[in-house]
Amino acid sequence: MSSSASGILLFAHGARDPNWARPFEAAAEALRQRALAAGDAALAAHIRLAFLEFMSPDLPAAGRELAEAGCTAVTVVPLFLGVGGHVRKDLPRLMSELAEAHPGVQWTLSAAVGETTLLIQALADSAWQLAHPAQPAA
Repeated sequence: MSSSASGILLFAHGARDPNWARPFEAAAEALRQRALAAGDAALAAHIRLAFLEFMSPDLPAAGRELAEAGCTAVTVVPLFLGVGGHVRKDLPRLMSELAEAHPGVQWTLSAAVGETTLLIQALADSAWQLAHPAQPAA
């Protein structure tokens, strides 16, 4: 394993209903496939999904797993549509705890996905398609 392995830790809220996690699990798998298609099998092997509450693993456990796998740089990507209290308050505290527990890892917090132009446009496109279903052929 490379001494400078990178990882991506997707971070979602969590819910009591296990079906709630399906889109996030699908996103993690799609990200793994994208890394593989880019020829980065090492990164694909170091992509994890973690949850704030109700589901596991939580952020500390997933972060520990990546650190133990040899990652020296991990980007935490909040899978939140907006920046509320969890992203503004809880996540910075959790990031500090990760840095303290695993000082050999550079932990980087990205913007929340919901603030990206790409996702905002995807939401608008999806809403448009859902509100204007294709007309059946006559």
